[in-house]
Amino acid sequence: MRIDLHTHSTASDGTDSPAELVRNAAAAGLDVVALTDHDTARGHAEAIAALPEGLTLVTGAELSCRVDGVGLHMLAYLFDPDEPELARERELVRDDRVPRAQTMVRKLQELGVPVEWQQVARIAGGGSVGRPHIATALVELGVVETVSDAFTPEWLADGGRAYAQKHELDPFDAIRLVKAAGGVTVFAHPLAVKRGEVVPEAAIARLAAAGLDGIEVDHMDHDESTRARLRGLAKELGLLATGSSDYHGSRKTVQLGEYTTDPEIYGEITRRATGAFPVPGAGGPRNA
Repeated sequence: MRIDLHTHSTASDGTDSPAELVRNAAAAGLDVVALTDHDTARGHAEAIAALPEGLTLVTGAELSCRVDGVGLHMLAYLFDPDEPELARERELVRDDRVPRAQTMVRKLQELGVPVEWQQVARIAGGGSVGRPHIATALVELGVVETVSDAFTPEWLADGGRAYAQKHELDPFDAIRLVKAAGGVTVFAHPLAVKRGEVVPEAAIARLAAAGLDGIEVDHMDHDESTRARLRGLAKELGLLATGSSDYHGSRKTVQLGEYTTDPEIYGEITRRATGAFPVPGAGGPRNA
């Protein structure tokens, strides 16, 4: 089985619609794909309706969190999307995304960058606006060559010249809320140092003690030595070790299925979940 447990659609900051994403996942030879848009489950219904036969969908979301002043992302799988407390927190984060992005646009303008809010809104379309949309605007303007180049202290990285904070969950609260909604939690790209400051391993141990299920080990932003370090940490703390592409369509160079999760780990995630269940495909043709 080929299993990719971290992807994004136009419901947040990917470039594939949810329907396109599942069709592309099937065409890429995946057996299981998780849709984990930022702080939203809005794309799930469209993905399920278009799910090709032979592909299984894991519903999820990537939750924006912050601990000890450091931002982190928490992947939440197979939770009940209608559980009111978790739904309310996701809405608070989403509602803060527009004013936060507008603040970053103003900061860029003060730095002499001719970016306009209308340009960012056009790029975001109907998705939850975020830094990748602003980064894409910087690429369009020729300020940086790639989206990744915008995530530096010079521009949009945490603490960067044009960075602005948004409402974010305490990760310990996120674990509690996802568990209460029957879901499973995995710390996304925990040592992606190229994105900015990362939480120390001591904090990962505290999260594990609080009920964190796993950490994302095989990821494009982890080199081989980092993956080995994380695999050892997962074993030490009794955490599941996952692998995922973090696919964003054409916004990033990584491809669907470039990094995958072991089937046994996937099986354990599904065994722990009670809020929702993987959806087997029976919709459109596999290569539509």
